[in-house]
Amino acid sequence: MFLETFEVGIYAVNCYIIADDNKVGAVIDPGGNVDKIKKLIDKRGLDIKYILLTHGHGDHIGAVEQLRKLTGAKVAAHKKEKELLNDKDKNLTGCMGVEHISFDADEYFSDGDIIKAGELEFEVIYTPGHTPGGSCFKLGEYLFTGDTLFTGSIGRTDLFGADPSKMENSLKRLKSIDEDLKVLPGHGRASSLEFEKERNPYMTGV
Repeated sequence: MFLETFEVGIYAVNCYIIADDNKVGAVIDPGGNVDKIKKLIDKRGLDIKYILLTHGHGDHIGAVEQLRKLTGAKVAAHKKEKELLNDKDKNLTGCMGVEHISFDADEYFSDGDIIKAGELEFEVIYTPGHTPGGSCFKLGEYLFTGDTLFTGSIGRTDLFGADPSKMENSLKRLKSIDEDLKVLPGHGRASSLEFEKERNPYMTGV
């Protein structure tokens, strides 16, 4: 399996490019720098089937429309993110000093859905709190957590559609996972789920 991580956009979002051994794969949260993303895709000869969104905030969706056109990939987000994706003010691109963005996903998933890209199977774990449709993706030993869980911290709960009580329940759900997965967050460095359970104050307290 191929997995590459790099920061994109003015808010340093972690964009992930993943592919199976046949070079079929997906991009998670292409927040900007579409040329950089496409260059790596072309260099590796990858066939990108999906653009997966952990949530719909502007810093995570900045390159979606361009990348969709360049690759023909389907955009997939949780069904409760539709309102954010469709509204530049709710997805914050109206106030981020970047291009105003609004679009529809090609597919809207739900909790527990499996999204297949070649031999890769991404399990959707619905984790609202930062946004109404915030979601994590489990792929083997990896857990892509978006802005739900960071190393030592969590995403904000004071923006449109955020809910502290739902965030707490989402953290409880992640805490209940009985595997030491590698946590790949939307911002910052990677971690492990076991470390976050033991050391992240937002998780130890739920």
